[in-house]
Amino acid sequence: MQKEKIQQNKDFNKWNDKKIFINQVKDLPFFHEREIWFCSLGLNVGFEQDGNGIEFQRPVIILKKFNNNIFWALPISKTKRRGKYYFVFNFENDIESVAILSQIKLLDVHRLSRKIGDISDFDYRSLIKKLKALLP
Repeated sequence: MQKEKIQQNKDFNKWNDKKIFINQVKDLPFFHEREIWFCSLGLNVGFEQDGNGIEFQRPVIILKKFNNNIFWALPISKTKRRGKYYFVFNFENDIESVAILSQIKLLDVHRLSRKIGDISDFDYRSLIKKLKALLP
């Protein structure tokens, strides 16, 4: 069976090496809901959102903190996207950012690199409302 769209070649071995290092981090950050962090998302299969650069990172919104170790996060993009699976908000000097609602992920604190800001309380509440509307 041949795929309709050929995916770029991904070097999963580099991500595996980085993942081993991330898993061994001892000094773990403290985080809260509504915060925006750079997070090592890695290289993923197919159309799942990847991290970028040598750290395989991208910004995420901490959506729900379950405990000091795990949380739900939404990847953020600067690519202009609209529709029911995207939430547009302004962040970082009024630059338009887009949370990708369909890519919600359960992540471990080991993946967090550095906090870069917060989503406003108003935007956070609007985001939660839009995300709940997607649920059956």
